[in-house]
Amino acid sequence: MKKILSIYCLIILIASCSNKNTSNESNNNFQKIVVVTPNDTTFGVTTTMANIKGGKYVPLYGRDSQLVTINSFSMDVLPVSNANYLAFVNTNRRWRKSKIKKIFSDDNYLYHWKNDTSIGNEMNPNSAITNVSWYAAKAYCECQGKRLPTIDEWEYVAMANQEMADARKIKSYNQYILDWYEKPKTSINPIGETFKNYWGVYDLHGLVWEWTSDFSSILLTGESRNDVKTDKNLFCGSGSLNATDLMNYAAFMRYAFRGSLKANYSIQNLGFRCVKDSVITNQNEK
Repeated sequence: MKKILSIYCLIILIASCSNKNTSNESNNNFQKIVVVTPNDTTFGVTTTMANIKGGKYVPLYGRDSQLVTINSFSMDVLPVSNANYLAFVNTNRRWRKSKIKKIFSDDNYLYHWKNDTSIGNEMNPNSAITNVSWYAAKAYCECQGKRLPTIDEWEYVAMANQEMADARKIKSYNQYILDWYEKPKTSINPIGETFKNYWGVYDLHGLVWEWTSDFSSILLTGESRNDVKTDKNLFCGSGSLNATDLMNYAAFMRYAFRGSLKANYSIQNLGFRCVKDSVITNQNEK
């Protein structure tokens, strides 16, 4: 029965788009920002993407401090907005709130929208889309010839502040992230109003949490903390936290949140953005 169910899910996701984008773009000269207009005839949304130059980084959790190689890729500069997602469901009816199969989302899917084809007057079209499941986010990206980022891709870009590609040891940067975690209802804010990071990407911190393709690949338990070289008081409360403590705690919060998710969850402060593989190779970048 599980095998049949898996095949059914795959068929539905593949059938979600009437026309998939296949891009043959080439770019031999690396640029931080490039305006990408996908050859998209499914729902007409074009997006600006940032070129992310590949490299190596050490994840803070779940990899036993192993160095991870990231290949070059492109990432949406902004999260997907309510207006973007409305265009998607207007032409992909199976993803409307009254049409979506229960296997692909819980009852919270698009609950903040007025109906299938209207966001409602109380919602900002330029706010990030939330209350969408992993299945729906995946289908949206695939209809643009893109995909959801991996955890490592997302973390690699998100470790940058305005000036540095890796700002994880900057105390003020980590404090900014932790302060955001405590702010209520940031999901209603317009996209593009947080800082522009080193890569030219906005809103990775300060607006909403975001789906990744492999969100459930890392499971944190109490025992996993023993793999991190930090004081146990970090997780029990302490009077003073240094920059490394803040860095680890901010990352722990993200990984713990992802580990609590299921693919059909639709959450008020969880949105997404898309990425696609880059034509730039590591050899070209040297």
